[in-house]
Amino acid sequence: MNTLKQAKIGETVKVVKVHGEGAIRRRIMDMGITKGVAITVRKVAPLGDPIEITVRGYELSLRKADAEMIETE
Repeated sequence: MNTLKQAKIGETVKVVKVHGEGAIRRRIMDMGITKGVAITVRKVAPLGDPIEITVRGYELSLRKADAEMIETE
């Protein structure tokens, strides 16, 4: 299983599933990260947290813990 956390800078991945439960999963999905959407990794902070991604035409920063819940292909 690959996650968004493992994606490299410049790589575009497709969301397979959003794991987690409750408010955390709902928050990730409210940001536009849903099954089938393409995500491009733009930058990673110097210490690795957070990561900046482009999803549905806008930039978004995610913590590593949240990125780990997003299964990709």
